[in-house]
Amino acid sequence: MPSGKTLKLILYEVLQFAALIIPVFVVMERFASLIHDVKGQDVTAYWLVVAVSIAYVTSVTLLVWVPLKYLIVKRRRSITEITQWRPTALAYVILCTLPCFAILIASSKVQVDRGLRLDHFTELPVSLVLVSLICVDIIERIRPCRLLGQTDGLDPDLDMSGPVLTHLEHVTTVTGQLHADDGQNGLTQGHPEARNGSPSGRWQDHSTPSSRAPSTAYLYSSSSRPRAYSGHLGFLWRRDGRAEVFVDSFMFWLDTVEMVRVAGEPTVFYSAWVFPVYILAVLSTLRMVVTPNNPLLSSAGVALQDLPFFILRVALIVVFGYVTPVLYPLKNVLVSLTFIYFTFLTKLRIFRQQSMF
Repeated sequence: MPSGKTLKLILYEVLQFAALIIPVFVVMERFASLIHDVKGQDVTAYWLVVAVSIAYVTSVTLLVWVPLKYLIVKRRRSITEITQWRPTALAYVILCTLPCFAILIASSKVQVDRGLRLDHFTELPVSLVLVSLICVDIIERIRPCRLLGQTDGLDPDLDMSGPVLTHLEHVTTVTGQLHADDGQNGLTQGHPEARNGSPSGRWQDHSTPSSRAPSTAYLYSSSSRPRAYSGHLGFLWRRDGRAEVFVDSFMFWLDTVEMVRVAGEPTVFYSAWVFPVYILAVLSTLRMVVTPNNPLLSSAGVALQDLPFFILRVALIVVFGYVTPVLYPLKNVLVSLTFIYFTFLTKLRIFRQQSMF
């Protein structure tokens, strides 16, 4: 009987392999049907495209996917030293997502050149490609965790049960200010020596180490309240990082999903704008290569998704009207501006002045 770790490994690998081959087969079959109709019900063209898809999947599986998985399972040094990016995610984007989007662009080009509008790949193919991409991302995130029992360290938040100390700033108190003024007067006017040998001054006894009291600013975390409650409704306060991985992954890809949905609009799909839409969508999928805890993920999100998506969405709205909700370009521009401000502008001298903010 295989162990639980072995069963979990087999389950993950089967799911990832299915996510690799199924979208390719589905998209290629739809493309083969399109070629079959464009060529005047040519059966040979249909089976030729199907044969090419089978040959492609077999080649990439034997030459790339299986060797890569072997190195990961055997924990070879060349793979285990990689901690800032995910080789499996990169291989998946190159071997599956990129070819599928390329076939979608080719299908649009074929129909436009022939003056036909037969299939714009709206539902099953595109949704299957995106769902498979999300599934691979979820598997890579949840792989270190156990599937049974309580969570073992996958918690998106820090374990903080109270307010978090974020800033310390020294503020001079009244006693400390009076003592400082007294010292300055003693240097300028020359006070006489006291009988015990110390400088005379009525503020001498008040100079304590607490003359400069720190002023603290606190940021209350969402976990500042008790983590568990008793009673019948106690389950409402329970949290599990493994379940939140699924939510985070779908939210992570929501912007890309909306961009691909715009490409499925007939007015966009049968125009030259389908090329930049799918190209930028592929570029945004490269964010999956970066590990979730890598600081590079923020800059990668702005450079590969938010800034290009904002420019493209504004252009699409100008040309085609409101094919995408205004919420998404607003989200893109706000994320880009806040990243530029907090990363670069706050380092300028004018923004580093001490203030109440």
